[in-house]
Amino acid sequence: MHPLQTPAWEEFRKNTGGDTSRIDGFLITWHRIPFTPFKVGYLPKSELPTLPEIRNIEKAARQKNALLVRLEPDATRTESKNWLRSYGEILRLGRTLFTPQTFYLYLDKSEEELLAAMHPKARYNIRLAQKKGVIIEEDNSETAFKRYLELTFGETTRRQRFYAHTETYHRHMWAAMHGAKIAHLFTAKYQGKILVTWILFKQDGRLFFPYGASSEEHRDVQAPSLMLWETARWGKQQGCLIYDLWGAEEGKGFNRFKEQFGPQLIDLVGTWDLVINPLIYPFYRLAEEIRWIILRAIK
Repeated sequence: MHPLQTPAWEEFRKNTGGDTSRIDGFLITWHRIPFTPFKVGYLPKSELPTLPEIRNIEKAARQKNALLVRLEPDATRTESKNWLRSYGEILRLGRTLFTPQTFYLYLDKSEEELLAAMHPKARYNIRLAQKKGVIIEEDNSETAFKRYLELTFGETTRRQRFYAHTETYHRHMWAAMHGAKIAHLFTAKYQGKILVTWILFKQDGRLFFPYGASSEEHRDVQAPSLMLWETARWGKQQGCLIYDLWGAEEGKGFNRFKEQFGPQLIDLVGTWDLVINPLIYPFYRLAEEIRWIILRAIK
């Protein structure tokens, strides 16, 4: 089960005022469209639903007065060929929330094999960080979490120009997911100061990298490179076979950083809309595209 389908994630969404449902075991969140009586359903990172399950989801969506349910299954495009062939006609390609590609770093290899598969620059940066005395450790304390928030809202979102969830969102997420022993906070320290913080999810033999923040200070010591390497080693020790680096997007700085470590680029099944109200749906999609054009223009 993906972390976003766990009871802990459901608890987190409820604690932030979210409207959730379990339909045939699938966790769906419902989101009101501002200034309208309609909602949108979101089913992230689930197994591929069968036709009877899709029909049950459709029934629940009608009861919620939803225009659509957006599905982003936790499946590769290869795994989904038959599913798309069977149900592609009743689904429409939707606007992506998760990126349609991700990186998998396969951990069922020796450390020597993992290092050999890396770009020479990645190996150099790991050794440099070690030589400089950067320390990577799991630190789930309130002090470390406060530093994570400080870096997230003080530096990372401003520098990389992306939209972050609120501090309340992160606090509730951490309380629920760490309480369920899914979320783990790692820090990279240099000269006693935390420069990098990553929150990782560990679930069912996989390690995930959903959240990270870093400081502009001492970038020359290459703390993020050692962080990725040491968390990969930790994942191996925990019995994880895959380190999902949570998204790949051509041209982005984080993409260039991740690909240095020799992961495999994975094509996911993508985003598919189960349309409940076909008359209003086109207007919603148009408004959705206009909204993002405006957000990009003012960012």
